[in-house]
Amino acid sequence: MASSDAKSTQLRRQIVSYVAVVSISVMLTLLSLRLFPKILGPAIAASGTVPPAQLTSTSLPVPETPHNFVAAAVGRVGPAVVRIDTERTVATNIPDPFFNDPFFRGFFGEDVFPQLPREYRQRGQGSGFIVSSNGIILTNAHVVEGADTVTVTLPDGRTFQGEVKGVDDPSDLAVVKIEGNNLPVAPLGDSDRLQVGDWAIAVGNPLGLDNTVTLGIISTLSRSSSQVGIPDKRLDFLQTDTAINPGNSGGPLLNAAGEVIGINTAIRAEAEGIGFAIPINKAKEIQDILARGETVPHPFIGIQMITLTPEIAKQFNENPNSPFVVPEIKGVLVAQVVPDSPAAKGGIRRGDIIVKIDGTTITSAEQLQDIVEESQINQALRFEVRRGEQTQTLTIRPVEMQEFAQ
Repeated sequence: MASSDAKSTQLRRQIVSYVAVVSISVMLTLLSLRLFPKILGPAIAASGTVPPAQLTSTSLPVPETPHNFVAAAVGRVGPAVVRIDTERTVATNIPDPFFNDPFFRGFFGEDVFPQLPREYRQRGQGSGFIVSSNGIILTNAHVVEGADTVTVTLPDGRTFQGEVKGVDDPSDLAVVKIEGNNLPVAPLGDSDRLQVGDWAIAVGNPLGLDNTVTLGIISTLSRSSSQVGIPDKRLDFLQTDTAINPGNSGGPLLNAAGEVIGINTAIRAEAEGIGFAIPINKAKEIQDILARGETVPHPFIGIQMITLTPEIAKQFNENPNSPFVVPEIKGVLVAQVVPDSPAAKGGIRRGDIIVKIDGTTITSAEQLQDIVEESQINQALRFEVRRGEQTQTLTIRPVEMQEFAQ
């Protein structure tokens, strides 16, 4: 019995010793983690052993709003986008000698022949956006040009009578004024900072469907008006694949931040996914001039021109129906000279090749147009031209285009 009691006592002592050792080890471990978390924490993570306290389920952060950047951009600008309804009187010039012949009227009677209306009321619709809280609106010239009445409707339903303060047909820009205070204003961006591939958001009223939004990208930054198919304009367009339909004209084209970067203006009817907008920086240049009712100056010399390269010149010369032979060089070929224009008075002739202006080498019609557009009315420009085998220097003084047209 004594031997059995001794063994039991020894076993209890061993168990107590094991428990004491385990307890001390756990206490030391917890103390070490508390004192040296930066040293021991990574080691535990590397070993793949995770403390029980960290084994909790986690979930992805829930966004504050379910909407995307398009909704945010439209929400920022939308209240300032307006619908513009116009009415204009259009005169008809339909000849009706048969109806007016006294013999036929006497024979068949006056009631048989209807009286053709000499004029009728034409209605139109477009878009625009408010750029100042006192009611200054930017839109396209072709939306309001010639309008007898202009009605402006805000997204909140308010309606105002608009006054066309200024129209600039060469840039297709116009300013309309409505009487109001504290009106919503569309923030303007910087179109010079755009890159191909940037987001483009069109807002407007296409086909009478108010507050319509379409999304695309900027496809090209500087598409000349001649390439677009409207050579009478004086600007380079932004090209976009954003859907632009009739009624979108004059509405804003936005970037991803909800800033106006362009004014929607044109589409190519024969193609899908090709629309054009006026860069907003162009509008900034002339907005105040139009708001004052003044004319925007557009220097004009009076030529029709074609970009010439050696390859084009060779094809031209090989055509047996070509009216003249041109040197196979780079420059701008004068295709036509407007009578009594500055070019005609300065001595430029059809078939001349313009190679320099004020010492700057000319390689394209777009470059020449830009130089003339940036010049001053009546400023002396030195044109160096090739005429056959000879080179001549001519002085051309631009005039105001709209005054010349009158």
